Amino acid sequence: MRHATCVLPPVKSTLAFLKYLSALPIRRLRMAESLGHLVAQAPCPSSSSSLAPSSSSQNSQDSSPKNDSPKNIENDAATSSSSSDILILPPPRVAQYYFKDGLRRVVPYFYTYNTWCKERWRGRKLIDIFEAEFRDRPLEYYRTAMETGHVLVNGKVVGPDYIMKNGDLVSHTTHRHEPPVTAEPIRIIHEDDDMVVINKPAGVPVHPAGRYHYNSVVEIMKAERPPGFSPKPCNRLDRLTSGIMFLAKTAKAADRLGTQILRRTVRKEYIARVIGKFPDGEIVCDQPILQISPKLGLNRVRANGKPARTVFKRLAYYPPATNSSPAQGSDSSLNSGARLESGVMEQGSNSDKRRIDEGYSIVRCLPVTGRTHQIRVHLQFLGHPIQNDPIYANQKVWGFDLGFNDADATQNSDEDVITRLSRMGKDQVADAVAYHDEMVDEYYKKRAEKMSGEVCEICKTPLYTDPGEQELSLWLHSLRYEDIEGKWSYVSPLPSWALPPEGKSGPTEVGGLEDLVVAAGNDIPD
Repeated sequence: MRHATCVLPPVKSTLAFLKYLSALPIRRLRMAESLGHLVAQAPCPSSSSSLAPSSSSQNSQDSSPKNDSPKNIENDAATSSSSSDILILPPPRVAQYYFKDGLRRVVPYFYTYNTWCKERWRGRKLIDIFEAEFRDRPLEYYRTAMETGHVLVNGKVVGPDYIMKNGDLVSHTTHRHEPPVTAEPIRIIHEDDDMVVINKPAGVPVHPAGRYHYNSVVEIMKAERPPGFSPKPCNRLDRLTSGIMFLAKTAKAADRLGTQILRRTVRKEYIARVIGKFPDGEIVCDQPILQISPKLGLNRVRANGKPARTVFKRLAYYPPATNSSPAQGSDSSLNSGARLESGVMEQGSNSDKRRIDEGYSIVRCLPVTGRTHQIRVHLQFLGHPIQNDPIYANQKVWGFDLGFNDADATQNSDEDVITRLSRMGKDQVADAVAYHDEMVDEYYKKRAEKMSGEVCEICKTPLYTDPGEQELSLWLHSLRYEDIEGKWSYVSPLPSWALPPEGKSGPTEVGGLEDLVVAAGNDIPD
């Protein structure tokens, strides 16, 4: 494997090297640009954690992350040459992971962002563009970066007052700090020559996106396996959602499964933990779903939305530990196997008085269609939103009834919901936008109270606090995928939040899908 080589003045430590490197103009940092970034060899100086480098021999199926003993980082940064002014950088694909406080962390590294001039940037000063659109750092940082060469246009230092033109390429090299994710390993459910089926941990994005790169399923899997492994995700799974994920080893295998999913010859089952006592029997919700905010990725039940259908069935109900009598008597009047008329529960059922203290239900979910947030939106509409959903179970956004039976937006207008979301902070519901990965950056920019008070000694960037529980998990789990002709089927174990509470009895596994499939019917909506 080839390594990038660069000649630098002698440095006594990796920390000194990084400080020296951070002060260099970008044009002198182009030593490992095949992937546009340099991988730093030391943890952020504000952290005292030990390193746990990736290893192809690690068994993700049954291993658990541990805090490894400290390494001699300076020796790792040394080269095979006896000369102290030669540094061999690792391949850009290699990341350094370490584990602390139950979280997988990535050693900060240098990364170059390249962006072509957008139409709205033409004729504007470079500094004005960064001030308006890249507000995660103070203006003085960008001004200094432009003057010292950390921000370039077409590979040249141009200064803050440069006027942008069509065809300009803006490059910004920064010391990148990725958010930590859960330290729970990616467990293997099945593997053959074409496919790896995994149980994805909650809180880990599938693809590199936004502030996440190495802390993604694709990159973690690459790091844990020999070079050349290139997983190709075949099904969608949100960052906060856990469960079954298909990673093809070849493009042909990915196309084959993708075609099956598009043709709806694959059944999917999810498990959810919802507020209150969900009604008995197979409950079918046929309410159409409309995206009311493309920017936020927010969806609601609307008559002019896209057709959608989900079948639900309660697996278990657990009343409150302190006062079970109200919840015990709050069962819905719906009969077993009843289909809700257009997905609307009868007035007078307990769901129009839904309270957080009514206990919770574990519910099986069979999505017949595949609309964005379909299960979450349908459960909210039925009066039983997912218990820890930062959006659809948030009374400060939806009010007392949590959006129950609000197809006409009579309780909450779309504008009101969007406005309330924008006002949410850390002390309300943790990470208001965690459900939509593209908005996470914007959330961190706006919420200064997320800062830890520490700064990185290398780049002087203020550091964020560790994510809270609701930023790492949603109680929605992809439990099962199966071929409708019975050729294959994969089922994951129930997540811990779906198991019976301590001291209580309840199911620890689910049965077949026969009853849910019958309730779904054959007239699948387009």
